[in-house]
Amino acid sequence: MAKMTLEELRKLRAGEKQALSNRDISGKEVQIIIGMGTCGIAAGAKDTMDSFVNTINANGLQNVTIRQTGCMGLCYAEPTVEIKMAGMADTIYGNVNAAVAKEIVENHIMHKRLVDKHVFDKPAADITQ
Repeated sequence: MAKMTLEELRKLRAGEKQALSNRDISGKEVQIIIGMGTCGIAAGAKDTMDSFVNTINANGLQNVTIRQTGCMGLCYAEPTVEIKMAGMADTIYGNVNAAVAKEIVENHIMHKRLVDKHVFDKPAADITQ
């Protein structure tokens, strides 16, 4: 194994600190929960998760945490993602590939607009009012 330079070690450390920060829920207003059961992983949930991480980091969003969970019971709609955020009903998205993950961050999380064509579950309007 080749030796790492001090600068390479610093970059590695910074990257790992950012990854840990993304998982910390304290003081964060938004939670992204990605279904990473066997069915989700087989359907591409790892690429979906990477896209969420990259898009959140690219936009400098500090109030978002990313978590993993097992199967959400919507195997036919994998990869599935649940978004929990203040001021909006908890929403489950289905068939979330990398492009849709980016769209969810840019619309739902940043502008509080649902990505309608991928919504699989949300409370009825009369419940959320």
